Amino acid sequence: MIFSENEIKKDYIKRINLALKFIDHHLDSKLSLESIAEIAHYSPFHFHRIFKAIIGETLNSYINRRRIEKTASVLLHKQEVSITELSLQYGFTSNSSFTRAFKNFYGVSPTQFRKLRPSKFSKISKVESKNGQENLIFEKYICNINNHLNWIKMNATIEIKEIPELNFASITHLGVDGVENAFDRLIRWATPKGLMQNPEAKMGRIFHDSFKITAPNKVRMSICLLTNEPFIVEGEISAVTIKKCKCIVGRFEITPNDFEKSWSGLFVWMNHNGYKKAEENPFEIYHNDFRKHPEHKFIVDLYIPIQ
Repeated sequence: MIFSENEIKKDYIKRINLALKFIDHHLDSKLSLESIAEIAHYSPFHFHRIFKAIIGETLNSYINRRRIEKTASVLLHKQEVSITELSLQYGFTSNSSFTRAFKNFYGVSPTQFRKLRPSKFSKISKVESKNGQENLIFEKYICNINNHLNWIKMNATIEIKEIPELNFASITHLGVDGVENAFDRLIRWATPKGLMQNPEAKMGRIFHDSFKITAPNKVRMSICLLTNEPFIVEGEISAVTIKKCKCIVGRFEITPNDFEKSWSGLFVWMNHNGYKKAEENPFEIYHNDFRKHPEHKFIVDLYIPIQ
């Protein structure tokens, strides 16, 4: 059997997805090239080359970045965890080595990061970091608490809901560019299978990284179709499940340019009302085709899983 170049690429993506999920679930464990390559069903040499071609960075660089970003997430959301605990949990030999790596990435030490965390919503001086983030995006995303709360009050209906298990067909996408193309590919795959005809089917997006701690061109997301109908995992299509959980759900009717401040405002609302984010990933579910809306607006629910 002869496979087309497109089929081979989709098979590469399918196997790399397996590796990415494995890495995300084992950031606090020893991760070797051999063990990850085995998950993806490649030889270590072949896997290393394919990983860099698809993800755009070496395996070691990716693992190191994800570990530092994971520690940043813990610093943001879990004040009770000490920096010493974090450094040991994620494989750093000492507090000093962890501090150097963290500061090299973000431009501030872990201690400074925790003191200046975005949940305080304070405007501070600009700090450039080597990965291109500006001051942990404090200035870009955090204006002041009242502006965010006013935006939410005027543009959102918020509920706390128990969400049942949700099952999605998905395509993995990296970065903020090309998202529409990923949605189009998913729709082209689902339409001949009849999945789009189900009135309960809805498009969505799951965020595996946070824009607060990951550069926009590296944020990993799943472009999704919510469906309870069975489907065959094939090529770049994978199955993703959101487990049953409690969520803050914000219903918005917004333009594409309003997503950033809607998400920022919803996280401000979460902190202002004393809720804490759970480990599960935030996600969106769309209720219309914005291109058919008279004002080209999305009717969308934004979900933040909470403890």
